[in-house]
Order: sequence, then C-alpha cells, then structure tokens
Amino acid sequence: MGTLLQGRLLQWWRMGRLLHLSRALVLAALGLGFAPLPTALQLAQDSLQVAEETLLPYAVNIHRTPTQTWTGYGIYLGKGLFITAAHVVGRGWLTWPKVVVAGVEYPTEIVREGSFESTDLTLLSVDEKLLPMRLRLRHMEVCRHQPVAGEPVVTVVPEGVVPSRVISPERIPISLRRFSTAIEDVARTGNSGSGVFDVQQRCLLGIMSRKITQARSPLSMGKNYNRDVAKYFVPAREIAAFLPPGL
Repeated sequence: MGTLLQGRLLQWWRMGRLLHLSRALVLAALGLGFAPLPTALQLAQDSLQVAEETLLPYAVNIHRTPTQTWTGYGIYLGKGLFITAAHVVGRGWLTWPKVVVAGVEYPTEIVREGSFESTDLTLLSVDEKLLPMRLRLRHMEVCRHQPVAGEPVVTVVPEGVVPSRVISPERIPISLRRFSTAIEDVARTGNSGSGVFDVQQRCLLGIMSRKITQARSPLSMGKNYNRDVAKYFVPAREIAAFLPPGL
C-alpha cells in the first residue's frame, strides 16, 4: 500500500496536479527529504562570489609617469586593449600611462583619447605578447542594453567587487541630469576608471567617471556643504560608440 501511494504521488507530481503543494512537502511525502531553499542573502552572496571569480581578473590599475598620488583604474577588454576614464590618464603624450597587472607595469600606446568635459574615456593598448597568459585569454563584452533604474550591478577594481544599484535619474539634481547613468553607494564603490558590470549577463555596463554632489546650506550650521548623491558612469552605448569600428 505504501509503495502504491508513493507511486501515485509521484505520478501526480509529474503531471502537475499538486501544484498547490510545495516541492518540499511532496518530497517529504515520498520520504526523499529536501534541502531548504536559499535565502535572498545567500543568493546575493553567491552572485557576488561568482562576480569575483569571473570579473575581478579584468580590473587593473593605471599609472601616470611619474606615478600619481591617487589610484587610477581600468578594465581589460581583450586583444591587449584597456579602457579607463579619460581624466585618469590625462594628456597621454604628457603622462605616458602604464597599465599595472598584479604589480607589474606595462607601457601603453594611446588608441583613442577622450576628455573629462566630453566623453570621459581613453582606450589604451599594450603589446599582447607582454601580458600574462591568464589575461590574454580573456575577452569582455560591452553590454547591449541600457541601464535600468533599480538594476543590480557590481563595481570592480583589483582590490575587490562591490554590489550596488542603478538609480533613477530623478534622484540626480536637475542641473546635473546630463549625467543620468549613475549608481548609489558612493562611499563604497569603485572610483574613476573602474568597471560597472551587469550582474546577470557579466558584461561591461559602464566606466566610472565622477561623483555627483549637491550643495546644501543647513540652517543649523549656517554654512554650505556638499552631499554625495551618486556616482556617474559612462554607459555602454557611449563605450561602444567610442571604440574603433570593428573592435
């Protein structure tokens, strides 16, 4: 009788007639046991771990000559090409930028140079034969979709991966809404030149450019101060338009 009941329950399970029961209850009835469903926190931690394993190798440092006092970042695209924010490099003919991978500096050539005031991007190239094999085998896709408010993302620098979210342009001060693609978590996320990645598709959604701040004058203090609102990143559509044709 027990075997017959188990067989009938299994048949109903396959036919979908017990959809109102949870999977855990059906498995328990069959005596198979079950594992607890993962929590939202566990899923987020798993996603972050996958991002660290798959995206962290693409993050590099960018040094000027002489080396600047602040830290600059960049992202490897493949075929010896690295993209960063234009203001991280400055005028390439003057700063002679170098890509730094695992503490080793590599000389670069300027493929295309933008500017902080227009498109804050610069594309650098390194002789691919000089790069470590673990990097030469990699290739990063630029996302094809546009950032969506609330979309989960991660910022990536050599020191680590930090989760964040794309914010609505309505949260950006009106005078600064030309910088409409931005993320929250200003204090924790990567700085200029770091990569903003789509968590699900593992593609490059943007390159970090600048903080967006808002001036306020609280009555109690009687003086002005700036409040960090968000961090603007150059979006994927501008990156794709900036890259040379066919790249």
